[in-house]
Amino acid sequence: MSYDAGKYDVAVIGAGHAGIEAALASARLGCRTVIFTINMDAVGNCPCNPSIGGTAKGHLVREVDALGGEMGKTADECTLQSRMLNLGKGPAVHSLRAQIDRNKYARVMKHKLEQCENLVMRQAEVIGIERDGENWLLTTRLGAVYTCRAVVLATGTFLGGRIFVGEVSYAGGPDGMFPATELAGSLKELGISLRRFKTGTPARVLRSSIDFTDLEVQKGDEPVTPFSFDAEMPPKNSAVCYVSWTNDRTKQVILDNIHRSPLYAGMIEGVGPRYCPSIEDKILRFSEKPRHQLFIEPCGAETEEMYLQGMSSSLPEEVQIAFYRTIKGLEHVEIMRNAYAIEYDCCDPLQLNATLEFCDYPGLYGAGQFNGSSGYEEAAAQGFVAGANAALKVLNRDPLILDRAGSYIGTLIDDLITKGVTDPYRMMTSRSEYRLVLRQDNADERLTPIGRKLGLIDDRRWAKFEKKQAQKEAEMKRAEKTVFSPTDALNEVLVSCETSPVTTGVRLSELLRRPQVTYADLTPIDTERPNYPREIFESVETALKYEGYIKRQLQDIAEMRRLEKKLLPKEINYAEISGLRLEAQEKLNRVRPENVGQAGRISGVSPADISVLLIWLSAHNEEK
Repeated sequence: MSYDAGKYDVAVIGAGHAGIEAALASARLGCRTVIFTINMDAVGNCPCNPSIGGTAKGHLVREVDALGGEMGKTADECTLQSRMLNLGKGPAVHSLRAQIDRNKYARVMKHKLEQCENLVMRQAEVIGIERDGENWLLTTRLGAVYTCRAVVLATGTFLGGRIFVGEVSYAGGPDGMFPATELAGSLKELGISLRRFKTGTPARVLRSSIDFTDLEVQKGDEPVTPFSFDAEMPPKNSAVCYVSWTNDRTKQVILDNIHRSPLYAGMIEGVGPRYCPSIEDKILRFSEKPRHQLFIEPCGAETEEMYLQGMSSSLPEEVQIAFYRTIKGLEHVEIMRNAYAIEYDCCDPLQLNATLEFCDYPGLYGAGQFNGSSGYEEAAAQGFVAGANAALKVLNRDPLILDRAGSYIGTLIDDLITKGVTDPYRMMTSRSEYRLVLRQDNADERLTPIGRKLGLIDDRRWAKFEKKQAQKEAEMKRAEKTVFSPTDALNEVLVSCETSPVTTGVRLSELLRRPQVTYADLTPIDTERPNYPREIFESVETALKYEGYIKRQLQDIAEMRRLEKKLLPKEINYAEISGLRLEAQEKLNRVRPENVGQAGRISGVSPADISVLLIWLSAHNEEK
């Protein structure tokens, strides 16, 4: 028996990091929204790392925040330790990462959903989805039928989830929860193409069973940089992490039992993440390495669980105990939660367009691991875009489309829908050809105006943003106008920075363009410096030091956007275009790019093919 459970503008299936951002964006845009979760106590759960951010991932968090999303703010509220990664490299790859209190993060996020206007939460398993005219009908296991104008699929690893620990395998979701077992069948009946991916997580161990005496201590940065541009006060470091290493004995225990790994025994059919391999994968793939690093990280302020970063595994529990105890500091470790692999269903993202809407199913959107990606941050970014676009479609407003030249979010989505995925997609700075322009420090400059236009940046925050931009502009002008005389004090500073002294007056901007010189170095002589926040000076310094490189990237962006404006007809049959190679015809017909720029990024489409497309498009437009 079924019953009518009501009508909603937008429904979100899943309340992980993708589902949360999708639901909040939709509700805040004014749409009546319902979000479903299999377990109300698992909202915002972090089933793997107790951390937010990391290389390139920190960029995504700051971009979501700049648009008006929630992940960055909540991460700041729950930070245990914060570090800016890659400070020894250029600013393009600086990325923020924070250890968080995972239980607090989940509680805070759940409460924000509960308090959000226009948002209803339901603990229910959605088992069926079908089209009914312009609406979607969602049926739960208990027979409730929800009528929705748009739906966001954010199922994470729950969809067809299956757990693997050695020879043991069973249907399950992360952290001992049950999976979504029937929804995948309904999606297949609808005509959506699904595939199997897998991921895994390390064990959680008891703090008191670890000997920290000889372990390397890893402290947080001071001062702390918050994720949110709207933060009034930066978070505080309240915890430390530790570093240890595997050894030959660890390697031998794993090799002696590798035949018991479900991955190598052929039990797992799903494809695992290339850039986050299990410890058994590391041992086999990098056999020449004598040791592998692991980080011992706290899971929260009110728990004794510690997370073994870099040590995911699907080996049997007794083997896990054996190889963990070969590692310095873990000789007597007690496992509280064993490591496991999880296999799950996800879609082929080539079925989606730039709004994350399914090309053949209007009003149906995908986000997060359902789209073939991995990571909390990638999920949140997609969730925000999918949820915002679902709401905008309902409201008959222009969609939110972020291109790869304007954000890491745009790069992520473009990669998914243009190139597809063969393994769980992970964001990396190397994936962006415009990474010097798309820095984590200027995410607000790039995206807050877009969030404002959407209606997700309120007047108070907009005024704060405008003040910051005015301060930066004023400081840039001051740097160009301020001239220092060639004094002994100035030259002492320059010599100490291992750069040449000056004999004539020199502008502040010219000094800051020198690679060796920073604002901090010039503090003794720059006595008229205004009392601006630290990030203003960091931003100005970066802009000056990399001015030439940034100009070249902006020229590349202009060319890319020129090609993006050359739209391709939706009904085009590429097999009928003379001059296109067979591979290009097949790839173009499969991906169905929206413009020439996107077509050029498809694997298997050459520059010569693009030239053919441009000639054909010119002739086609003339005929019209």
